[in-house]
Amino acid sequence: MTIRQMILEQLQARRQGYTLARPFYTDPDYFRVDMETVFYRDWLFVGHDCEIAKPGNYLTLQIGDFSVILTRGRDREIRALHNSCRHRGSRVCSAEKGTTAKLVCPYHQWTYDLDGTLQYVRHMGDDFDKSKFGLKPIHCESIEGYIFICLSDNPPEIGPLRETITPYIAAHQIRDAKVAYKMSIIEKGNWKLVWENNRECYHCAANHPELCKTYPEAASVTGVQGVMDDPEILAHWAHCEAAGLASKFVIDPGGQFRIARMPLIAGAESYTMSGKRAVKKPMGPNTKMPGIGALVLFHYPTNWNHFLGDHAISFRVTPIGPEETEVTTTWLVPKDAVEGIDYDLDELTHVWKFTNDQDRQIVEENARGIRSPAYEPGPYSAEDEGGVMQFVEWYAATMESRLPECETSLSVVA
Repeated sequence: MTIRQMILEQLQARRQGYTLARPFYTDPDYFRVDMETVFYRDWLFVGHDCEIAKPGNYLTLQIGDFSVILTRGRDREIRALHNSCRHRGSRVCSAEKGTTAKLVCPYHQWTYDLDGTLQYVRHMGDDFDKSKFGLKPIHCESIEGYIFICLSDNPPEIGPLRETITPYIAAHQIRDAKVAYKMSIIEKGNWKLVWENNRECYHCAANHPELCKTYPEAASVTGVQGVMDDPEILAHWAHCEAAGLASKFVIDPGGQFRIARMPLIAGAESYTMSGKRAVKKPMGPNTKMPGIGALVLFHYPTNWNHFLGDHAISFRVTPIGPEETEVTTTWLVPKDAVEGIDYDLDELTHVWKFTNDQDRQIVEENARGIRSPAYEPGPYSAEDEGGVMQFVEWYAATMESRLPECETSLSVVA
C-alpha cells in the first residue's frame, strides 16, 4: 500500500467531529503528501503589492522545495518566477528582499530581466538561444493588494475568490497601504495545528488577555455556526452596510475561504490595549465611521486577515517541516500615515505580538502532547469549535478528492 492510499483510507475511516490521527501532525511522509497535494496545487497568499511597490523591487520566499522570486517589472506588472538559474540551477536571489535593475545569478553571472527573460550569458557559443532559457514563470495574481501564486501547471480557478472578496476589501485600499511592521515566528508544530488553533476562541479567555480586551469570544464571530442567527452580528452588518461596507457572511461552497465583517467588543475600534484606533488616518473614506469592527478573511491553506478602520493585519502560514511552521504577520497602514505622528508602532503591534507568541506556545504544547504514543483523536466542542471542524472537513475533503489521482508533475509552468 502506498502512503497516499494509507492516508486516504485513514481519512475515509476517521470519526467525524474528532481530531485527526497522530501521523497527520507528525509524520514526514504525511507532510510530504500535504505539500504535494495541497500547497503545490492551490493558490497561496505570498505578500502584498505594496511590498514591491516600485519597479525593481523583489521579494523571495521558500515554499517546500520551491524557491520563489516576486518582482515588479518596469511595466509595473507583478510576476512570480522560480528562483533557479537555467544554467546549473543556483538560486539567483538569496536576499529576502531588495531592489535591482536585473536579476543576476551570482554563480556565473547569467543575467535576467525583471520579467525573467535571459538577457546576457558568457561563452555559450554562437548557436545558443537565450529565448529558451528564461527563468520559469509561476502563475501569479493580485487581488486588491494581495498577491497569490500557484505552483501547479493547472491552477484552480481564482475567479470565485476574486469576485467574492473584492467588494469587501476594496474599501480598505490595501493597494495604497504601506507596511508598518512585519515579523515572522517559527511555531514548532504542524501547519494544521496552527490553523486549528486559529479557528476557535475556545482557548482565548485563558490564554489571550490582550486580545480579549477587544475581540469577542463568541463562537459565531470566530467560527461558522450560528453566525446567521446572531442578532448582534445581524445588527452590525446593517450598521456597516448603511455606510457602504460589504459585510455579510459568505463562505466558498468548497469551504476554502470565507469573509464577513464582525463586531468587536462594545466600544472597541481597533486591536489595542485601550480599544481606541491605533492610527489617526483611516484605511479608506468608508472606514472613517466608528463601530465597523473587523473584516475577517480566511483562505486555506495560507492566510487569515483582519481589516479594521485604521489598519489591516495579514497572517501567512508557511509549512517548513512536519512539526515546524512559519507564521508571518504584516501590519498595514495608510501610505501617508507617519510613524510617531499618526501612529505609535508599539501601540499598533502590541496586542498581536503578544497573541502570536501565546499561540506559538499553545501550538507547541499541543504538538508535544500529540507526539505521545498515548494520544488518540479527541472530540471537538460542537458549541465552540465549529470553525475547527470546518477546517478539518475542508482539509479531509480536499485530500480525499485528490489522493486517488495519479502522481502528478509538481508544477513547473513550461
